[in-house]
Amino acid sequence: MTPRRIVSLVPSLTEALFALGLGERVVGVTEWCAHPADGVAPLPKIGGTKNPDLDSILALRPELVIANREENRRRDVERLEAAGIRVWVTHARTVREGIELLGALAELGAPEERRRAVVDSAALALAGAEQERFEHRVRFVCPIWRDPWMVVGDDTYAHDLITLCGGENVFAGVGGRRYPRVELAEIEAASPELILLPDEPYAFGQRDAQDLGALDVPAAHTGRIHLIDGTLVSWYGPRILQAIEALRALFAGAATGGQDRGRRVRS
Repeated sequence: MTPRRIVSLVPSLTEALFALGLGERVVGVTEWCAHPADGVAPLPKIGGTKNPDLDSILALRPELVIANREENRRRDVERLEAAGIRVWVTHARTVREGIELLGALAELGAPEERRRAVVDSAALALAGAEQERFEHRVRFVCPIWRDPWMVVGDDTYAHDLITLCGGENVFAGVGGRRYPRVELAEIEAASPELILLPDEPYAFGQRDAQDLGALDVPAAHTGRIHLIDGTLVSWYGPRILQAIEALRALFAGAATGGQDRGRRVRS
């Protein structure tokens, strides 16, 4: 049965539902579901991604709740299922899986023109990026947290996306963890040529860029420490196309060498 009442616990997929023309079916979202602003503003908010109000969700009588293995807690999913609610637990770890998920969401009844605009355009961007051959892959680090410092490891969507765009993750495979904990000395020893500082889940800012800029690493010497919109590296959905374009431009510039002003990169 095609669900007519959907609660989304995943901000990126809330945006995807609206982009696919399915926004009228969304009856509840989390407090972190900020896009599209005009679409989510009037909708009931059911708490955060990690602490949803299950009673509020049940009161909305959803036919489907969309969750994510990383963003939402297993016990909340189990309680909803125990209450008879159908829960779709997503877990895209690559750009290709993200696009496949978009296609699966489109199967909920998206108009064909929306499918082409969102799913097909992302697939074309992926195909183009996969065909590119890099003479030099740029060594990068992408922190996601501070105190302790945590960085993107492999087996993650962000790693796959940034690698696709010309990067070489200096912390791939470290300790067998998807998000390794590291010290500043380890970042310095890894000698990254480019550092990406997203504004979510931790809101990195100028102070963090300055602290990393004090390290003896190529990224600091050439000014390639970039504050970026965190949705570019973590939201698989309608932002995939712009993420590929923005990150490919950053890495292409780093691969050619020279100074960079460390500009802020927004979506």
